[in-house]
Amino acid sequence: MRTRITLTALAAALTVAAGVAQAQDKPVMLKLSSWVPAQHPLNPSLLAWAESLKKASGNTITATLFPSEQLGKAFDHYDMARDGISDFSYVNPGYQPGRFPIMAGASLPFLFANAKGGSAAIDAWYRQYAAQEMKDVKFCFAFVHDPGTFHARKKILLPTDIKGMKIRPATSTIGQMVTALGGTNVQASAPESRDMLERGVADAITFPWGSIPLFGIDKVVSFHMDVPLYVTPFVWVMNKAKYDSLSTAQKRAVDDHCTTEWAERVASPWADFEFGGHTKLAQPGHEIYKLNPEQLKAWRDATAPGEAQWAEAVKKAGQDPKKVMDSLKASLVKYKAAL
Repeated sequence: MRTRITLTALAAALTVAAGVAQAQDKPVMLKLSSWVPAQHPLNPSLLAWAESLKKASGNTITATLFPSEQLGKAFDHYDMARDGISDFSYVNPGYQPGRFPIMAGASLPFLFANAKGGSAAIDAWYRQYAAQEMKDVKFCFAFVHDPGTFHARKKILLPTDIKGMKIRPATSTIGQMVTALGGTNVQASAPESRDMLERGVADAITFPWGSIPLFGIDKVVSFHMDVPLYVTPFVWVMNKAKYDSLSTAQKRAVDDHCTTEWAERVASPWADFEFGGHTKLAQPGHEIYKLNPEQLKAWRDATAPGEAQWAEAVKKAGQDPKKVMDSLKASLVKYKAAL
């Protein structure tokens, strides 16, 4: 009995001590930057993530989310986290062609079947490369949107239809595909895309389904290819100096929120939103069309050389492209997200 009382007392003392230590942690306010509009479904997920982090830190870490490019342009979000303009940034690595060659492999065509398992898969896969490729920041997690496709002013059925078209690509990898097929890339962030299409600067866009109405792009495109062509990889990254300034307990809380589980949790509501875009676009004035087996094969054959181009960039980065791609595909199978 004495042993039990002693152990109980010791446990209580340790609990009190831990509580005191946590109570002594300095309050920290984080600036979270998201370049998508305030009404975008990703933002509530990031706020829920921040609220969970607050509780895990004993209310010592609080955060304010700045959407709609309030802290800086979408293209700049990685550097914003690096430089401390934001403490956490939502980043599209594909907005900076050539800078993140390993991650670019995830945006190759015809890999991902869905975004929920796909987000877990890309996060689990990329963790082995993030410290090398994104060494300027603290990597938190990676995720993807539900598979996107071509949305255009005219019907695109075959790869040969791309020749002569001006297309806004979602990522640098898709941009390389467009160039290889004889098209011209028009660079524009998601918030800028409607204007590009409206002014005729672009004829088509690669985009996920639900975001077409969200960004008003449904007002300027009418034809939608119903095929899971690609996904866009994203990362949630932190300023290193801010992380280093945290207490041990606060760092542990952050680390516990930078996991594969959280990657899927944050991505899931957005995945549902994008998938629901199929229904939203099934309305007068819009045509959603599928490809027949011959057309689909033509697309797979035409886009296959893109992997060789990607492989050369990965070799220059000091990695074995076959090993990198095999690892990604294995992760997709593990999380039931392989196409």
